Amino acid sequence: MIVRWGLDSLPGLLGELGIEQPLFVASPRWTPSVPVAGSWQEIPSDRVAEAAGQATGADGLLAQGGGSAIDLGKAISVETGLPLVSVPTTYSGAEWTPSFGIRDHERLMRGGGSGARLAGIVYDPELTLALPKAPSVGTALNGLAHCVEATYVQGRNPEGDREALAGAGLISRWLPRVAADGHDLEARRGLLEGAMHGGAALAAAGLGLGHAMAQALGGRYGLPHGTMNALCLPLAMRFNQEVAADQLARLAEAMSTVDPIGRVEELARLGEFARLRDLGVPEDELEEVAEAASRRAGAQANPRAAPPAEIARLLRSIW
Repeated sequence: MIVRWGLDSLPGLLGELGIEQPLFVASPRWTPSVPVAGSWQEIPSDRVAEAAGQATGADGLLAQGGGSAIDLGKAISVETGLPLVSVPTTYSGAEWTPSFGIRDHERLMRGGGSGARLAGIVYDPELTLALPKAPSVGTALNGLAHCVEATYVQGRNPEGDREALAGAGLISRWLPRVAADGHDLEARRGLLEGAMHGGAALAAAGLGLGHAMAQALGGRYGLPHGTMNALCLPLAMRFNQEVAADQLARLAEAMSTVDPIGRVEELARLGEFARLRDLGVPEDELEEVAEAASRRAGAQANPRAAPPAEIARLLRSIW
């Protein structure tokens, strides 16, 4: 994976990859900064085959935006075999993994897969300056969840630990400043760097229970993935505390706190996220959500077994 900083580095990166005419995958708010073969602007979209059809004559894919745009780019990559370059405009970390989820225009989950040809990433903090406070905090908490879970999931490894601790420290440091002033370019750059490390930690180690709950909720009710991670990550950390005490202690040091769970909750509160009931999640469906979460890869990789009944108990605590 080639990683560059600054949108002005995009032409050179594409040149290194031999990409001259990519299909541009982005919402209408973004315009391409390089010549493209065509564009697909419905984000999110479950019309993957139709989007892939627009890649006729393209020699690569260029996805710009948040997780939905990049995930769609990955799905098109699988469909066409074309290499993908991502330009993230949030802190989701989707640019680091070949797997993807597909949502329809109402943001309901309609499938997913893996196998995208990831070729490059270009980060530019100026592209995040217009990101509102709630998605800034939410997607940053998603990035922080990548860091936290990488330190204790069954796939943890030294590379993932290094990336996770670096990312957690940067997100803890810079997110409050971004929440206070979204046009603070220094803070935006620091937070984006933290999310980059979080994405690398995700790629190295994988996901845990917090993500499994967030994915089950977001996919079923069309709720933002970042918001769901902000609500679910502290639950998972507290659930895993007795089997991951050493890892949480290392996170505490990286985040300059004595209470990493409390610090995560403090950061999540910056987004003013509501309880599940206020987001339209029915209480009588929590058992079904818990069952779905228990079958996800993150729950299976969690360091402590999480049966559906236990997950339902956790979800009720934030309902």
